[in-house]
Amino acid sequence: MTVILLALAGGIGAVARFVVDGAIRQRFKTALPWGTILINITGSFALGVLAGAVMRGRASESVFLILGTGFLGGYTTFSTASLETIRLIQSGRTGLALINGLGSMAASVLSATAGVGVGLLLP
Repeated sequence: MTVILLALAGGIGAVARFVVDGAIRQRFKTALPWGTILINITGSFALGVLAGAVMRGRASESVFLILGTGFLGGYTTFSTASLETIRLIQSGRTGLALINGLGSMAASVLSATAGVGVGLLLP
């Protein structure tokens, strides 16, 4: 049953990413892929909260697998961020590529760290 729920959650996460990215792309028409950046930062935070909750015994490993690996695995996207960074380099936007590649990674790691902190504080 866990595998089925994981697959469903992954599909829902992918659809959520598609919707959020599309909405942000329509609103902010820039070379910097703000949709992917926001998705990866918010997904990292959510995964951190979930991990912290598991560490505190507030969530089970099954919940972590379904929501963390499933939904958030479908929602976040390192591969898209990597490809978008390459496309920025190819178009001569090296500065934006550095911001996207390194800045997005650093922000996501900081966001995950904050999320773990929040998850550890859950009652």
